[in-house]
Amino acid sequence: MTPSDASVTATQQDRDFSALLDERITEFFARERERVTGISPHATVLVDAIEDLTRGGKRLRARLCYWGWRAAGGAVADHVAVAAAASLELFQTAALIHDDILDRSDTRRGKPSVHRVFEALHRDAGWSADAAHFGVSAAVLTGDMSLSFAEQLFADATARVAADPAATAREIFSTMRTEVMAGQYLDIHAEVAPAVGDPEEQLERAMTVLRYKSAKYSVEHPVEIGAALAGADRAFLADCSAFALPVGEAFQLRDDVLGVFGDPETTGKPAGDDIREGKRTALIALCAASSSAEDIAWLESVLGRAELTEQEVHRARDLMRDSGAHARSEDLIASLVRTADTQLARLRTDDVARAGLQALADAAVRRAK
Repeated sequence: MTPSDASVTATQQDRDFSALLDERITEFFARERERVTGISPHATVLVDAIEDLTRGGKRLRARLCYWGWRAAGGAVADHVAVAAAASLELFQTAALIHDDILDRSDTRRGKPSVHRVFEALHRDAGWSADAAHFGVSAAVLTGDMSLSFAEQLFADATARVAADPAATAREIFSTMRTEVMAGQYLDIHAEVAPAVGDPEEQLERAMTVLRYKSAKYSVEHPVEIGAALAGADRAFLADCSAFALPVGEAFQLRDDVLGVFGDPETTGKPAGDDIREGKRTALIALCAASSSAEDIAWLESVLGRAELTEQEVHRARDLMRDSGAHARSEDLIASLVRTADTQLARLRTDDVARAGLQALADAAVRRAK
């Protein structure tokens, strides 16, 4: 099979799988909506909020899980892969709901974030007490429900494979959950802790947050989970990681760049949102490493300022360009992509699975949103 033929086949398989995934998620929500409505019609809105947010994603993690499964020899359109992928979608939805609370984000994918949806529900209904507090409280519970849904779907996947693959996949899934929570904490800790004076240490801290909050659960672990469920041994899982982790790191670095330089119409987030939220990203660390003391002091003064003006956003962008931080971020992304490409070429799999993984890796780092 030529590379072109493999790419065409992979594209069709990816589409077919995505259709099966959408069908599985729709069926799951219909069942859970009925279950929750049976408890009380007032609680149905929780399921609605999860489904609405899940519907808007690119399914990157789910599709990576599928291609990890296929790379390790898993069958096309298998129920195990669909259930595991659906689980990762619900885990991602939970992470987004909680992340928006932590970051005080008003929007997600161009629509109100879940805590703002519940806040508006409270306000429009004229209920008593504080609308903002209700919104956050309801969103926390919604995120927790989405985590519970993710666990249900993952249990369905592992119940259909042999004990050893199920145990390995469960180990990776559990590690992923712990790492994301720890990474989220390190992210909010970095926003309030004293700034690190050493630029190298600042960059290393930013990369640690990036790696555990996003890179591993966005790319590395989904690929590993799919491969593990298909029966991959530890050596093959290590090879998957060697490819997927640099893709995940490049993915989050791209996200950080878009958080400052992205078009709000495309990203669905206000321009400069990461600066307003006080994110200690790698881009900020790289900027601090090559800026004057005066410029660093100014940047520190605006990080985390919610009322940041458009003029200040433009000044921060100019500083990141002029200091070379933007260019160095792009160089780092390119270096990680080269590493990933090399490792993928060495992965012991067939041409179709390799093409499927390559297409998703390209989509993760070469994007505008």
